[in-house]
Amino acid sequence: MSNRLNHKTALVTGATSNIGRAIAVALAAEGAHVAVAGRSRERGEEVVAGIRAAGGKADFLAADLDGSADASRTLAAEAVRALGGRVDILVNNAGIYPSHSTADIDEATFDRIHAVNVKAPFFLTAALAPVMIEAGGGTVINLGSWIARLAVASSPVYSSSKAAMEALTRSWAAEFGPQGIRVNAVSPGVVHSPTPPGADVHPGDVLMHGTPAGAHGLPEAIAQAAVYLASDEAGFVHGTVLDVDGGRTAVAVIAR
Repeated sequence: MSNRLNHKTALVTGATSNIGRAIAVALAAEGAHVAVAGRSRERGEEVVAGIRAAGGKADFLAADLDGSADASRTLAAEAVRALGGRVDILVNNAGIYPSHSTADIDEATFDRIHAVNVKAPFFLTAALAPVMIEAGGGTVINLGSWIARLAVASSPVYSSSKAAMEALTRSWAAEFGPQGIRVNAVSPGVVHSPTPPGADVHPGDVLMHGTPAGAHGLPEAIAQAAVYLASDEAGFVHGTVLDVDGGRTAVAVIAR
């Protein structure tokens, strides 16, 4: 690695598994001191141990980002303490994706999806933006989703929550950019760990048939996009949603 993030600090939410874990590991590999936030202490400590074993610096912060402003503000304060008084990079990754239809979803599930996926990162960003401004600047990276723009039938509320995060990315870029904070988003496509040999094809892979990539992506692909957006190499990038989806949203898929 090139130590592109040497002397930087980062808070990654939902960092105990899948994409969040890959982002935390990648940021640490580039020199950042990473606060690994999540609900599972066991998995979080495992991520931290792996980062430290590779020579990186990380700490686990237990957090249940339920959408309340208090939960987000508490995590913000704990991250500032753990990272030596500042947070240079915030990755709003934590989210939930319960399958649902419009007719069948109940109000509690609707509210929970938007609470976790939109309210929690909103208030976390609101709490940390002043800290970044006081320190001279920072970077916020939100996680969108390809289904915010190319919809599927099984997740209308989730899609709306990710569309909200992509809209907030642009709004925050306008609000905070002049104060030294770059705000961008990564929009993952179908991403999951490799399907074990001999196992059935992952259901998500069906959605990638006919795309330029032709198959699912790995969490590490999203992590490298996050590293780029966090680095000085992206210093002129503001308000962008970077699609890392194997071409799923950019290229027409022709039925055969």
